[in-house]
Amino acid sequence: MSDFDNLLDKKAQEAEEIIKSFLPAVEGYQKKVIEAMNYSVMAGGKRIRPVLMMEMFRIFGGTSEDTVKPFMAAIEMIHTYSLVHDDLPAMDNDEYRRGRKTTHVVYGPGMATLAGDGLLNYAFETAIRSFLSKESLTEFDGVIKDRKAMALKILAEKAGIYGMVGGQCADIEAEGKQSSTEDELIFIHENKTAAMLESSMMIGALLAGADSADIQNIEQAARKIGVAFQIQDDVLDVIGDEAQLGKPIGSDEKNEKTTYVTLHGIEDSKNEVQKLSNEAISILAEFDGAQDFLIPLVKWMISRNK
Repeated sequence: MSDFDNLLDKKAQEAEEIIKSFLPAVEGYQKKVIEAMNYSVMAGGKRIRPVLMMEMFRIFGGTSEDTVKPFMAAIEMIHTYSLVHDDLPAMDNDEYRRGRKTTHVVYGPGMATLAGDGLLNYAFETAIRSFLSKESLTEFDGVIKDRKAMALKILAEKAGIYGMVGGQCADIEAEGKQSSTEDELIFIHENKTAAMLESSMMIGALLAGADSADIQNIEQAARKIGVAFQIQDDVLDVIGDEAQLGKPIGSDEKNEKTTYVTLHGIEDSKNEVQKLSNEAISILAEFDGAQDFLIPLVKWMISRNK
């Protein structure tokens, strides 16, 4: 295992412990939905979004990590809810996620739907806990007085109809549509996938004290990373190894989805992944400390085999 792999595992484990600390107790008459929520969140993975958030917080010199930890847990809850709903019979109808049975297979579609709903709501209950810290309020461009309020706004917008949900809407509408355009496809990638990466990186930097120019650059870099990440996912859906991926391959073809691969082929898709990667890295390289872990992480994300 390389030094980077060891460091990623260490940071993922740190994020895992933070996430676990915010999960609700399985109790009360609603304990079944809480059990399903926690089952979904604890399915494993590299915790890329909370790891990115903490990394940006540290790159920009953040000091009070209690401020960012609730947002780290919240972003993972939102990401997980989206996967739970994506896997439902009415959506992609997948039976495996991260190498184990999906939530709807274990708990039924109705309870899985509620688990996703619960995670989305509980994410905001969790993020709001950041406001309970003793840290004093600071200015953002002399207008927005509370960085936490701005972070909450980013979290909500990037997850909603002008972000991830909007992208998912366009994705569903594209199923079975043989004439989907590249513009439609990029819209889906920028919103369904990239928006939550943008949210993670922007919030981490914002809470640490980054200015608006830096946050805008981070948003652009994260958008490129997200589109590249999704194109790579489309490539893996065609040529990937099911055992490595932990989920079935060929689901895009099964659902008659137009992807970057169906429009441009495997080789051009790989070239676009590399181009977007290089552009994102050139932006991030301007930040002190980005070469230590952030840039290697970006390279790993978009060249992964699983």
